[in-house]
Amino acid sequence: MGLRETNLGKLDGGHFDVLIVGGGINGAVAAAALAGRGASVALIDQGDFASFTSMESSNLVWGGFKYLENYELGLVRNLCMSRNHLMRAYPANLKEIRFLATLDEHSPYKPWFAALGATAYWLIGNGFTKPPLLLGNKGILKREPKVNTDSALGAIVYSDAYIVDNDSRFVFGFVRSALNSGAVCANYVEFLGAHKEGDLWKAQLRDTDTGGAGEGDQGRTFEVSARVLINAAGPFVDALNSELGIVTKHKIVFSKGIHLLVPRIAGNEQVLAFYDDTQRLFYVIPMGPRSVIGTTDERVDHPVTHVEDDDRDFLLQQINARLKLDSPLTPDDIIASRCGVRPLVVEGSGKGSENKDWTSLSRKHAMEVDRRESFISIFGGKLTDCVNIGNEVSRAVAKLGVKLERDRHHWYGEPPRPTRDEFFRQARLMHLDKLRQRESFETLSTRLWRRYGLRAFAMLEAIRDDPTMAHDIIAGAEYVRVELYYAAQTEMITTLEDFLRRRSKIALVLSYEEIRDAEGIREACQLLFGDDADRRYDEYFTPEREAEARKLREADANFPELPVGASA
Repeated sequence: MGLRETNLGKLDGGHFDVLIVGGGINGAVAAAALAGRGASVALIDQGDFASFTSMESSNLVWGGFKYLENYELGLVRNLCMSRNHLMRAYPANLKEIRFLATLDEHSPYKPWFAALGATAYWLIGNGFTKPPLLLGNKGILKREPKVNTDSALGAIVYSDAYIVDNDSRFVFGFVRSALNSGAVCANYVEFLGAHKEGDLWKAQLRDTDTGGAGEGDQGRTFEVSARVLINAAGPFVDALNSELGIVTKHKIVFSKGIHLLVPRIAGNEQVLAFYDDTQRLFYVIPMGPRSVIGTTDERVDHPVTHVEDDDRDFLLQQINARLKLDSPLTPDDIIASRCGVRPLVVEGSGKGSENKDWTSLSRKHAMEVDRRESFISIFGGKLTDCVNIGNEVSRAVAKLGVKLERDRHHWYGEPPRPTRDEFFRQARLMHLDKLRQRESFETLSTRLWRRYGLRAFAMLEAIRDDPTMAHDIIAGAEYVRVELYYAAQTEMITTLEDFLRRRSKIALVLSYEEIRDAEGIREACQLLFGDDADRRYDEYFTPEREAEARKLREADANFPELPVGASA
């Protein structure tokens, strides 16, 4: 029986201290923090873990430099401290990265003033990162020759952090931590509703992955009970509260952002930052062999969004005007995309927010506790602030009468340095990094340690027994055979998309066609799904998905191919 089936069995008829609805970053850290302090916890998500907003970020863990524009000094201070704390707790997963922000006539600030802001940002963050710099055009070209300096006024250089793998895998690390502490977690479980019976919430759930059952079979339903119910549904938090009759003073509004993934633009491991023609920041962020261009910022009324032609063309035009490339980027260069909404917190109904500048709404979170109903709602938030959210939820749950153990801070972070050193010693003695079949942006030992920590020791043992376990499954994917064995057993991968898009970043660095035509994709399905491999393969590689991938890369007749380095 697989891990997911085992957890579904524990959910059915189970009684818990806390039931958490929503497996994004807020729900995952809440589950990890509470289970790590001894509470009995159930965590469910109607899709996969981190399958909505939490997988559409810029992969940046930052202190909120842009929030200085609105003088939100307290928020910036808290986010900087959270960033610093996460960088210390996750030295392999979170890395400091330099931002090269080029300023031109579209920028709202002169370089000298931006440099003052960068210095203030660095000081607010306790000088934890490298100090900022002010550059002229010669300094820009020395750091990145591909930047178009024809209309540049100068640049600033400052630091923040980024997640080396991807955001959704980082989120799953908290789900894994919750499981290790005894929590019951299951993806593809729909929340059908709940009601109070005395001091308990009685919730009705449904398994939405029917495992190939006949048409019309909607999956089995079951009931769980919990003393406390937590709404961590992200963009759907208001809808769930309305369904349950919970009234809150905070609401969510949506800002849509997209990212385009293209072949690596610059060789240096740094983020290029620019102001677009509307004076909004966008970035070129490294992701292994690819670059991520984004993000946009557009008000929308619904959490489900898609990349439109106008979104795509706008980003391509903006980046073509600000870089000197051998040939301008066109839709044909797009490998994949990210598109999601940011759930931004407002007070009241949110109806007065139509006239707000969407870039002025910060990603701060809010939490409301209904003591009478033993109900907690979490609004907004960002990856940077995740540990704080876990701690806040723990304090609130304790005040609702759930007895918690002392926080020993073991529910997050990587293993200690001596353990890391021992892993790399063993990897070196067995010549692990010489077993690689292909060159990579990093060594295999580094990657295994970052992704799996203590569990990577078992992978070393498997590779000792069978060196082919260190071979790539899909060329260019940076995923070896032993990782698939591990993922199939311990990561609750239910669909092929779970693996390609969330437990790994394969669907971000390889195109749909490259994955479909890869020699190892059938073997990957077999390792992950066994007898169910063919069905899971067919579920992913559909005519609809192929048409969607093709449309993303097709140029409109009106798409302007700007001359290299032209002004937009």
